[in-house]
Amino acid sequence: MNKPVADHLLRPAEPFADYHANQRQRLDAAGEGRAQDAGARVGISLPHESAVLHVTGTATYTDDIPELAGTLHCALGTSPVAAGRLLGIDLDAVRAMPGVVRVITAEDIPGVNDCGSAVPDDPILCDGEIRYLGQPVFAVVARTRDAARRAAALAKKVLRVEAAEPVLTPRQAHAKGQYVVSPMHLLRSASGRDEAGIRAAIAAAPHRLTASLDVGGQEQFYLEGQISYAIPREGRGMHVHCSTQHPSEMQHLVAHALGVPSNAVLVECRRMGGGFGGKESQSAQFACIAAVAARLLNRPVKLRLDRDDDFLITGRRHGFWYEYDVGYDDEGRILGVTLQMVSHAGHSADLSAPVMTRAVCHFDNAYWLPEVAMHGFCGKTNTQSNTAFRGFGGPQGAIAIENILDSIARKLGRDPLAVRRANFYGQDERNVTPYLQPVRDNIIHELVEQLQASSDYAARRAAVAAYNADSAVLKRGLALTPVKFGISFNVKHFNQAGALVHIYTDGSILVNHGGTEMGQGLNTKVAQVVAHELGVGFERVRCTATDTSKVANTSATAASTGADLNGKAAQDAARQLRERLAASVAARHGGQAADVRFANDQVRVGGKVLAFNTVISEAYLDRVQLWSDGFYATPGLSWDKDKMQGHPFYYFAYGAAVSEVVIDTLTGEWKLLRADILHDAGRSLNPAVDIGQVEGAFIQGMGWLTTEELVWHPKTGLLTTHAPSTYKIPTANDCPPVFNVKLFDGLNVEDSIHHSKAVGEPPLLLPFSVFFAIRDAISAAGGHQVDPPLSAPATSEAILRALAAVRQAA
Repeated sequence: MNKPVADHLLRPAEPFADYHANQRQRLDAAGEGRAQDAGARVGISLPHESAVLHVTGTATYTDDIPELAGTLHCALGTSPVAAGRLLGIDLDAVRAMPGVVRVITAEDIPGVNDCGSAVPDDPILCDGEIRYLGQPVFAVVARTRDAARRAAALAKKVLRVEAAEPVLTPRQAHAKGQYVVSPMHLLRSASGRDEAGIRAAIAAAPHRLTASLDVGGQEQFYLEGQISYAIPREGRGMHVHCSTQHPSEMQHLVAHALGVPSNAVLVECRRMGGGFGGKESQSAQFACIAAVAARLLNRPVKLRLDRDDDFLITGRRHGFWYEYDVGYDDEGRILGVTLQMVSHAGHSADLSAPVMTRAVCHFDNAYWLPEVAMHGFCGKTNTQSNTAFRGFGGPQGAIAIENILDSIARKLGRDPLAVRRANFYGQDERNVTPYLQPVRDNIIHELVEQLQASSDYAARRAAVAAYNADSAVLKRGLALTPVKFGISFNVKHFNQAGALVHIYTDGSILVNHGGTEMGQGLNTKVAQVVAHELGVGFERVRCTATDTSKVANTSATAASTGADLNGKAAQDAARQLRERLAASVAARHGGQAADVRFANDQVRVGGKVLAFNTVISEAYLDRVQLWSDGFYATPGLSWDKDKMQGHPFYYFAYGAAVSEVVIDTLTGEWKLLRADILHDAGRSLNPAVDIGQVEGAFIQGMGWLTTEELVWHPKTGLLTTHAPSTYKIPTANDCPPVFNVKLFDGLNVEDSIHHSKAVGEPPLLLPFSVFFAIRDAISAAGGHQVDPPLSAPATSEAILRALAAVRQAA
């Protein structure tokens, strides 16, 4: 007899308004409201600083900037083949199209024809070698966007090419020894042995597991696509409005393409309609092309991709292929492991090297590995060059160890949670990572224990078993997976930030910092930090657009460091202002500067209570500097990229999730019934923003592991899933009807901004629990006697393949 899915598990989700109202009550009950009354401006849930603009449609994105008179539009002619040589272009046919002003090729670029982020191996426009289907070969500049696109669409007819056979998968690239950067190797042995010793430890273990795994990539699918608007200025200057996570890198690369110094280029970004890593390095190609066109024609030029071109030109999360050999004991403890990871890098290096570095450094996730050897290869293929994506290799590294432990549990007939707990890092022992950084802030034991209790994991595990015993077609699965995620850029010098804070004579405050706002609430948190430091209301503080002429040499807003770095820099600037004001107040009204207190828009000194505006007016009359710059560099970091050892992370963020699914064994369809999440944000700067980040990351990561499948034609190299009709991101209907998200009550032991923790990337690993719950449900179809060969994404087709393999083996 087959059971229906329980009605209570499919009830409508709590309305968002009710949910947030209830969350507000919970936060007030925890003392947040009292903290706000006491003058705190951090640790409280304030709305996103642009929330009203977002919902009213008045927030300005790059395409909303009013176009200057004479603005031209650009579109790209792209390669119709994945590999080969460019023999020529019939430019006359393109120039003859209505509205065309100019056609630009690689030969027209005044400076360097390269936009590589870390390695100069990525041409702005094709210079002879065709690298992938969709590679920009020429740019059409026309009076209207439609005219430019129509002319660019002639590419298939006007390009003369000599096609070659493409390499399209990481396995093919690895078989050919074809990589975009040199391979990486990390070996660590508790006994100090080499890899032969590690392999000997595996061979001597009571049990052994040898297997492989495929995990696909993921499209960022930001709502706002790639766009740049370049405006020529006097004296060879160029002002580029660009939807980018890294304005300073755009400035640098545009300057190189134009053959001018960096001080001639201003890059500005008020906000992005999403980035997720896809606008960290890959916005450069479009900024450079727009700027080159603007310089050649001395007119403003806008380049905005449509969704199909965005898919076909830009890269995404790296897919990975793994092979591993593991030795373990009767309790499921790993005694030794060797791992080979081959990433799908694409045609150029882009950020593949640091992505692989982070994957290697996150393979351990929350687990002690006494004997480990890892080998990372970045396979060079004739596809789009893959790049940063939320998690930046961390999810790709950690999912491999989770798959290993899940398989070990099944082979031993044990609860996967018991096996995971047996391998957790210890507090004072078994607490050194493979790259030799001690784990000094480990809270995974108590966090998982809390979640296990609050989610009623044990009872639900029994209920799932009972359900499956009486259900022939529908099978349920349950999984709890942990997260340990390192926070900092792996490259030490990127861990720095600057900020400017101005106080005007009316008491209003303006902040500029080097981070970029892509909807994640960075400006909201930075404004809260400044308001808190100066003891004023949040509404006094305004954050301006990120601008390379104000804060120079900034790092990308990436690696979950946005609030950590820019918050600290802004705090430094605000603190200097507060100290100057305190000295000014003490000089005028008596007392000691150290005794002056700023809170609730008031300043207290020597028994007097002064309005903040009064203090500012008096300071201006006393010629006190009412602006300041701030700077921050993360302390204690080190990294030897050759040995792959050091202290690359300032701290770790933790979390865990329990997911329960049901699958239909006849169709491969599945549904997430319930998710319980407990995530560590330290002392959260803004709990509402952080909970939103956790919820969004969970659904986004779930999409990566279940529905978002990238498919290249095996012969032509065409990305066939290049539109919403064929590439399926999660929708509101995919959210679980029961979705319990809480922040762990803790703090950051390191001196981060107000002892908070980053919350951008770590939660993306939480939906591992969905993938392994699906795996658990598939396993149930074979009586948990066979380890399901499930690859990611776990589409309905992949689920059916795994079910067939389980049934055949059983």
